[in-house]
Amino acid sequence: MSGALSHLRVLDLSRVLAGPWAGQILGDLGARVIKVERPGRGDDTRGWGPPYLKDGDGGDTDQAAYYLSANRNKESVAIDITRPEGQALVRKLAAECDVVLENFKVGGLKRYGLDYDSLKAVNPKLIYCSITGFGQDGPYASRAGYDFMIQALGGLMSLTGRPDGEAGAGPMKVGVALTDITTGLYATIAVLAALTHRDRTGEGQHLDMALFDVQVACLANQAMNFLTTGRSPQRAGNAHPNIVPYQDFPTADGDLILTVGNDDQFARFCEVAGHPEWAGDPRFATNRSRVEHREVLVPLLRQTTVMKTTREWLDALEAVGVPCGPVNTLEQVFEDPQARARGLRREMAHPAAGTVPTVASPLRLSATPPQYRRPPPLLGEHTREVLGDLLGIDEAGLETLFAEGVVA
Repeated sequence: MSGALSHLRVLDLSRVLAGPWAGQILGDLGARVIKVERPGRGDDTRGWGPPYLKDGDGGDTDQAAYYLSANRNKESVAIDITRPEGQALVRKLAAECDVVLENFKVGGLKRYGLDYDSLKAVNPKLIYCSITGFGQDGPYASRAGYDFMIQALGGLMSLTGRPDGEAGAGPMKVGVALTDITTGLYATIAVLAALTHRDRTGEGQHLDMALFDVQVACLANQAMNFLTTGRSPQRAGNAHPNIVPYQDFPTADGDLILTVGNDDQFARFCEVAGHPEWAGDPRFATNRSRVEHREVLVPLLRQTTVMKTTREWLDALEAVGVPCGPVNTLEQVFEDPQARARGLRREMAHPAAGTVPTVASPLRLSATPPQYRRPPPLLGEHTREVLGDLLGIDEAGLETLFAEGVVA
């Protein structure tokens, strides 16, 4: 392997999305990622379907699409960690790894002897990344945390959705589990930072990642809008609180997303729209004035955008450098010429279905690009291989572990 992280081993004890997402990123970059799962059931998301991956005849396999989204480039080892023999195996694996990812409740792994202090005793250089809903301390530390609930509690849903007074008004979650995804990204960054520190000092450490912390951090400009004014931002639908025009507009046959980022772009839009006078109107000449007079400007724009099709607007605005785009379905996304050119859909060989589609990593490194070595594994697909190769357990020892139900 020639990936940037091909010298690393990661023990992934996590399930569902945030932890597995971090593990998949590390695996894409070359790390050997060993996913430990419960015998018989495995990662919860294995059963989160339909939809399921189709086999060559078009029938459903038992591989849920949700599970497939976050477990590429991993090896699956099924170990019963509720049994002392299983716990001992995980400790031995941790001794051979650089990183552990886990997302059990606070203290959940301590009773199995798999918490940070226990694994640090067998591997002092270990980077141990805990991902929970609320972190290792604070009044909510013992609570379970799920993306949907954290989007609400962390303020994101108060900013998302149509404003009060409009049809369909009310708080709305994002269409993907975005807090899980961003937590997985932050966890990956923390792991890489801790590894760099270890390279300099030889010191391992415990990483405390919380979905709640990440969600609040990702409020970004909206958090600062509140912190600088003391006023909570309100839902604005697809409009932007600080930029106008920066939202959806109706066209003759659909919708157009217009994202005007500066006054020069607005002036060029006005020329294309046949209203150059708007750019000189003191109510609209600057972004600040446009924000202050959005209730006047936006209706004028809507009356104009409905006069052309989405394609006509896209062609005319792109020609003069005004940022805009259509509202694509996922079918249209993967058919888009840019998506095709960038290879955003890939196919990998799969033991149960022949092939499995996957979404390409967005990481583009000129010398050590992401690799697509392994499809998301079947449950326990690599138990024998990993325990034999990494721990040196012979065939007789493996047969005993299988027979006693410690592994599967």
